[in-house]
Amino acid sequence: MSHPFRIPVKLPSSATCRSAGVYTSGALFSLGFWFFVDAAVYSKVANPGDVHIKFPEWIPLICSVLGMLIINSIEKSRLMADSFSYSGGDVAWKAKLVLFMGFAMLAGGLAGSVCFLILGYIVPEYPWPTLYFGVANVIANSLIMLSCVSLWLSQNIEEDYTYNLSL
Repeated sequence: MSHPFRIPVKLPSSATCRSAGVYTSGALFSLGFWFFVDAAVYSKVANPGDVHIKFPEWIPLICSVLGMLIINSIEKSRLMADSFSYSGGDVAWKAKLVLFMGFAMLAGGLAGSVCFLILGYIVPEYPWPTLYFGVANVIANSLIMLSCVSLWLSQNIEEDYTYNLSL
């Protein structure tokens, strides 16, 4: 068999893609948390000003983490299930509702961090070291959102030898 290229190109297996996605997700999640914790510690310890990160600014991060947990607790097969579950309801409808709630929590976390950035730091026109607190909150929530997407996609990769038989 002849190859169109001089160097044979081998695509990675689904197990390799799954592992890479999970590790990427973990790296993004920890990097996001690091940004926010770094800003919180800096605001309390090294910031000479009166502006500090307080508990309400943690709420968007908590919402993003809860949204990530909700989204990644749902399997792709549940979203396409058309049978009735043992509890008497439609499995796909329930899974889609829970998935929507997870995405709403994730989007609410990101929107809340943007609101804190604009209303808490940009409108009062704080200089850069203080403005970093709001920017770090937005970066942290964005990285957690990307982590969620990476983890969900990598968990739902089809196996190499999966056969979809339908009648």
